[in-house]
Amino acid sequence: MAPTDFKHLVRRFYVLQAERVEAYKLFEEGHEAYLRTGPHYDFEHYKQLVHEITKAFCGISKEVLQIKEQLHQDFDRPDLSEHIDKLQIKEKEKLELTAKLQLAKQNAQDHPEDEDFQEKVREIKQDIIKNTAALSEILQDFKYDSEEPE
Repeated sequence: MAPTDFKHLVRRFYVLQAERVEAYKLFEEGHEAYLRTGPHYDFEHYKQLVHEITKAFCGISKEVLQIKEQLHQDFDRPDLSEHIDKLQIKEKEKLELTAKLQLAKQNAQDHPEDEDFQEKVREIKQDIIKNTAALSEILQDFKYDSEEPE
C-alpha cells in the first residue's frame, strides 16, 4: 500500500482518539446534569446517555482495532499495533474508572456528611490522572514511531 494510505490510517486513528475525548466530555456533562436531578434522580435519561456513550465507545474501539490490524498486516508495523493494544487497555481502564467516579460522586452527594465518600472521589480522580498520563505517553510513543520512516 502507498505511504499516503499509511498517513491516512494514522490520521484516522487520531480522529478516533479525538472522538473518544469528546465522548468522555459528553459523558461527564451528562453525569453532571444527572447529579443535578438529585435526590430524585432522573435515571431514565442517564441510562439513555450511558447507552449512547457505550455505543460510541464500541464503534470507536472497533475501528481502532481495524486500524491496528491494518498497521500490523498491511504495513508490517507491529510496533504501532502494540501501542494501540496498550492504548486500548488503558482506555478500558479509564472507562471503568470514569464509571466508578460517577458512582462515587453520587454517593458523596447523597451523603455529604460522610468524608469517606469524598475521599473515594479524590482517590479515583488521582487514578484517572495517572491513567491519562499513561495514555498520553502511549500516544506520544505512537506519534514518534509513526513518523519514523518505514
